[in-house]
Amino acid sequence: MDCKEKLPSALMKGYSRKFEKGLESMSPFEIKNKLIEFAEEHTRKAFCLFLNAGRGNPNWIATVPREAFFLLGKFGLEECRRVFDLSEGIAGIPVEKGIAKRFEDFIQQHKALPGADLLKEAYHYFVDKKRVDPDSLIHEWAEAIIGDQYPVPDRMLKYAEMIVHDYLLQEMCDRQPVNFKYDLFATEGGTAAMCYIFDSLQENRLLAKGDRVALMTPIFTPYIEIPELDRFQFQVIKIQASQMTETGLHTWQYPDSELDKLKDKSIKVLYIVNPSNPPSYTLDKRSLDKIVDIVKKDNPHLMIITDDVYGTFVPHFKSLMYELPLNTLCVYSFSKYFGATGWRLAVIALSENNIYDEMIAALPKSDIEDLHKRYESITLNPEKLKFIDRMVADSRMVALNHTAGLSTPQQMQMALFAAYALFDKEDRYKKKMQKIIKERLDAMWENTGFELVPDPLRAGYYSEIDIMVWAKKLYGDEFACYLEANYDPLDFVIHLAKDTCIVLLNGSGFDGPDWSIRASLANLDKDDYKKIGKGVRLILDEYALAWKKAKGESK
Repeated sequence: MDCKEKLPSALMKGYSRKFEKGLESMSPFEIKNKLIEFAEEHTRKAFCLFLNAGRGNPNWIATVPREAFFLLGKFGLEECRRVFDLSEGIAGIPVEKGIAKRFEDFIQQHKALPGADLLKEAYHYFVDKKRVDPDSLIHEWAEAIIGDQYPVPDRMLKYAEMIVHDYLLQEMCDRQPVNFKYDLFATEGGTAAMCYIFDSLQENRLLAKGDRVALMTPIFTPYIEIPELDRFQFQVIKIQASQMTETGLHTWQYPDSELDKLKDKSIKVLYIVNPSNPPSYTLDKRSLDKIVDIVKKDNPHLMIITDDVYGTFVPHFKSLMYELPLNTLCVYSFSKYFGATGWRLAVIALSENNIYDEMIAALPKSDIEDLHKRYESITLNPEKLKFIDRMVADSRMVALNHTAGLSTPQQMQMALFAAYALFDKEDRYKKKMQKIIKERLDAMWENTGFELVPDPLRAGYYSEIDIMVWAKKLYGDEFACYLEANYDPLDFVIHLAKDTCIVLLNGSGFDGPDWSIRASLANLDKDDYKKIGKGVRLILDEYALAWKKAKGESK
């Protein structure tokens, strides 16, 4: 059967292809809203359970660092009230002198309360291991939790940066020794980090409108959409995870032929989500080694932006910030691992020695003069301003640099999240998180009847299912041709929503295979994923039934 041949329209199950084609031009996160409408409408009519696995917002939280946060808040308020305490509900602000001793007394008095142990351990980590001044540390904590001052330094609070730095080395570098140090910029979630990086690369002449950039796809949709904006209009080169097994299954890894595209020096930037979103696989060693080799031998000024939010869901994860520290800007968000999407907590990490500062210093004289004017209001030596500090200034249009920075209570919660994981030497929290995700993933796939090949590189936070792969394996090439000729790929997720009240996203919106679908394994319970697996298989089998009927009636 020719894949372009259509069977009689009376047998077609799909909605208007014009309607579905229109949806394809939208972000999958916007399509999701329409799918939710379909699913909720069917829920009302059919009394089925509405299941939305379209977004990655987790249905868990990390309790201990939050308990520590709220207990520290009590201490902070006591410190304010000891300065003065008016009946009208007005108090002073924390005083540094002697505050560490008062904190030690406070923790002793409240040692039985949840969160006290984490605060005590964090305190001794700084004082005993880092040899910091106790009063300075606790004064930062008290003011941070109360939020009575602008963030100083504006890029990130001193002690918050220290502990988050150590956390990143542990989680992004697999606890391996490193001989370099990173500067960190605390941001309002990974989304803000993305915006700041795109903006500052262009403002500092490291990227220009129309430049060539590479995306390792499939990838989180905004990385596809932002380069298309009129302000950027970048020429996008896609590095596709097209590698397949001998049995025709996706490995979601990158063949050498794709990675070799990075040898082209006209490609200025490489954007990667690692582990990937939606396939949810980390780069294999071969790919990592290949990228390192290309950068060192062929494209030494390639700027790499790696979004590593899901790294903690893979055992022994190593980021490109570890493999290529001079070239790599790392974005790490606390939202998924700690169940904190509402907190909006992320950091940008950049090695103190890096190619970004080197390339800015080597810009043409006219560009250097323009940038001198841009930043001269905030420093006497604009030429020496680090790229990461330029991002801080750019985040507030430079003129508001003096009020830049993530709110101090947010930074305090971030520091406590980092401390909690840092002190968990047996990785009890991490192992449990990974176990929860794996159980949900297995439950879904087992109920599709599809084969999920074991893979230690799989994070499993999302799962991308290529329906066309399983259409061929279960029903043959003729059926796959029927699907391709008679239905738009979006038809599958539309029918899934309408017929089963299940919302998944279309993988094509992430530049994945046209007939792929994305499920988040984070926001529902294990039994729900069993239903999702059954729903996915049900829809595929219904298409197959329609195909068999069409074959009979078209003869």
